[in-house]
Amino acid sequence: MSSAATALIWWIVPAIGLAGALAYVLWVSKFQSKYQKGTQRSVGQFQRFQESLRQSQARDVEAAANPPQPEAVEPAPKPRT
Repeated sequence: MSSAATALIWWIVPAIGLAGALAYVLWVSKFQSKYQKGTQRSVGQFQRFQESLRQSQARDVEAAANPPQPEAVEPAPKPRT
């Protein structure tokens, strides 16, 4: 490999790394709050789902522990003939 190619590699690799690092910093600083809000919204929805599931399970346990009693139905009066 020639010294020109070696020098080119030694300049290109760090330049690409630096450009990638700068792009990442720009991306994080510009879009981080947007993705953070989306994540918080998603976490909030998941927590609401968990709470509704807990409430549903609590209702099921309560219903199993206290089954509904059948109501006594009085017979209707016999019609006069």
